[in-house]
Amino acid sequence: MLAAAVLLLAGCSSGGGTPEAGRDRAPAGTASGTASPGRTAEPTPPAEGSVRVVRTVAEGLRTPWGLAPLPEGGLLVSSRDDGTITRVDEKTGKKTVLGTVPGVSAAGEGGLLGIALSPDYASDRLVYAYLTTESDNRIVRMLYDPRKPAGGQLGAPSTVFRGIPKGMIHNGGRIAFGPDRMLYAGTGESGDRTPAQDRDGLGGKILRMTPDGEPAPGNPFGDSPVYTYGHRNVQGLAWDDRQRLFASEFGQDTWDELNAVKPGDNYGWPRAEGKTSGTTYHDPIAQWHTDAASPSGIAYAEGSLWMAGLRGQRLWRIPLKGTEVSAPPQAFLKGEYGRLRTVVAAGGTRLWLVTSNTDGRGKPAGNDDRILEVEVS
Repeated sequence: MLAAAVLLLAGCSSGGGTPEAGRDRAPAGTASGTASPGRTAEPTPPAEGSVRVVRTVAEGLRTPWGLAPLPEGGLLVSSRDDGTITRVDEKTGKKTVLGTVPGVSAAGEGGLLGIALSPDYASDRLVYAYLTTESDNRIVRMLYDPRKPAGGQLGAPSTVFRGIPKGMIHNGGRIAFGPDRMLYAGTGESGDRTPAQDRDGLGGKILRMTPDGEPAPGNPFGDSPVYTYGHRNVQGLAWDDRQRLFASEFGQDTWDELNAVKPGDNYGWPRAEGKTSGTTYHDPIAQWHTDAASPSGIAYAEGSLWMAGLRGQRLWRIPLKGTEVSAPPQAFLKGEYGRLRTVVAAGGTRLWLVTSNTDGRGKPAGNDDRILEVEVS
C-alpha cells in the first residue's frame, strides 16, 4: 500500500511549451523511454525491495554534504560548514582531512556542497567542488596530491564556473559528471522565485557544461549552460543504466518531486509545484508531500532510484521501467538514522548513505554524522 503522504505520478508529459532551437538534439543524459537500437527490452524491477544497513563506515562527521568514491579506494566527503574535504578509509573508518577549500562562505544552506571527480581523475587527479562564496555559488577544481602531508593535500582552487545566485536557502549544490563526460550541476533559485523561469539566468536550473566550464555541445539553448529550467532547488542527479538522467527537487509547502530530465524542458517552478493538469510544464514522475521527503541525493541501483530524505528521514526506493515509475515507492529506515543527505552507488547491490543531523535542523546523536554502507534489492 502506498503511504498516505505519497502520491505517485506514473508517467510524465514532455511539456515545455513551444519547441526551442536545438530541442531535437538528444545529448547523453536525455530522459527517454525508448531503448537504444539493438538493446534488449528493459526488465521490470520487483514491486517490492529491501534495505539492510550492513555497517557504519565512519562517524563523527560535521555537516557532511557531498561524497565521491575514489577509484583507488577511500571516500572523499565535503563539510558544508567547515569548508573541508576529508578522505575516509571505507575499511577502517579512519578520517584524514585533505585540506580546507579557500573562499567558502558558509551560512544557512550554503557552504561547501557537492563534490565530484574529474572524468580523467586517474591521470589529472582533479576534484571538483560546488561552493558558496561571499558573492555567489560557483564550481572550482583542485589537484589532490595524497603524497603531501594531511591538511595540505589540496591544491589552490581554480574557478571553473561562477555567477550562480546564492542565498540563505536554495543553493542547489549537487554536481556530477555524466556518461557523456560533461559536468552537470543542480542549482537553486536562492529563495527568489524569479530566476527559475529566466532562461538567461543560472538559478533554478540544471546546468550542463564541459569540464572547463564552457556550455556543453548539444545544449538546447545554443551557447548557454542551461539544460533545463523551472526548478526550485535541485539537489539530486543520477543516471540509470541506459544513460537517462533523473533529478530530485525540493517543493515548497506541498510537493517534492522526482523528475525525468529532458533537455530544454520547463519544470514549472514557481508557476507550478508538482503535477499540473496541462502540458505546459514537464510533470514529475513521482511526488511526495514535503514532510515525507524533502529530497537531496539520489542514486541508481538494482533497477530503482534511491532517494535520501532530509525532513522525511527515510530512504525511498522508486522502481523504474524506462522513465516511468513501475510500482508505488517504498520507504525504508524511517526515523532510524535521522536526516539523510547523500546517497551514492557503491557497486552491485551496495550504496553509501550519508546522514545530515549536524546541519542545524536535525537532532544529532552522539556519533553523528555518519556514513552507512547499505545493501539494497
